[in-house]
Amino acid sequence: MNIPNDSGNNAPHVSVLYQQIITALRPESSGCYVDGTVGAGGHAWGILNQSSPNGKLLGLDVDPLALDIARSRLSEFSNRVRLVHSSYTSLSSELLASGWEQVNGIVIDLGVSSMQIDSPERGFSFLKDGPLDMRFDPSRSVSAEELLNNSSEAEIADILWRYGEEQQSRRIAKAIVNNRPLSTTLELADLIAKTIGRKGKIHPATLSFQGLRIAVNQELSSLSAFLPQAIQALAPGGRLAVISFHSLEDRIVKQYFRLESRDCICPPEQPVCTCNHKASINELTRRPIEAEEEEIKHNPRSRSAKLRVAEKI
Repeated sequence: MNIPNDSGNNAPHVSVLYQQIITALRPESSGCYVDGTVGAGGHAWGILNQSSPNGKLLGLDVDPLALDIARSRLSEFSNRVRLVHSSYTSLSSELLASGWEQVNGIVIDLGVSSMQIDSPERGFSFLKDGPLDMRFDPSRSVSAEELLNNSSEAEIADILWRYGEEQQSRRIAKAIVNNRPLSTTLELADLIAKTIGRKGKIHPATLSFQGLRIAVNQELSSLSAFLPQAIQALAPGGRLAVISFHSLEDRIVKQYFRLESRDCICPPEQPVCTCNHKASINELTRRPIEAEEEEIKHNPRSRSAKLRVAEKI
């Protein structure tokens, strides 16, 4: 099969774990599917192609620029795909608007895309100069610049520690407050490097930029809000596939899948079950699926990708 790049034949961006997603979701012609982070349409293209001639897909994304690319990429399936500028946290309402009661498969690919990182004006990269933005949806929420310049030192340190797992969060937060206002990505990246120094190959601003991006886009709370909606939306035998890129996301998915695959969630020391909880899913991946060396060679971003899959009972 000819697997296209997300943005066209000459585009560098390639969907992570593409074949693994198709294998996990098992698209069929009679099915209805959701790509909650449709991006440039790579996974969506595979699902629609595999579910020909009648499979349908609802694609959601908060990034309007990505949606424009997806509309072009998926134009050949125009009668079978609906693309909406919306967050996957609105899954239930978007399914209602589409007239779908249940679906056969759902996928979300979390984190920042190569397209977003490679666009300096989006503010995601610490290697290219641009505004301190970091919003997936430029029309909503608070930008990284506003967050950094208006939060207290303690609040900034908490963001960097909680979401970036940055051990030098207090030193960095103090430096940020002492050097405000900050307005560009290189200003911030250079300040962090000056504050904590450079060690090894990893850029010293890596964890701080991750933490800020997660805070700006409320990524962890969005994921937690999405998972129950996704399980509720699946038809029996339907599958949910989640690709994450760091331990905080993966931990949320793992813990939710473990919880919902158990009949009883009472404390282990409790002799009699009183929770009345019933398993709603089978966890198909006790260990996450990771990219093989060949994919990593051609798409380095896939190195940190982890795929977990669950099936509705």
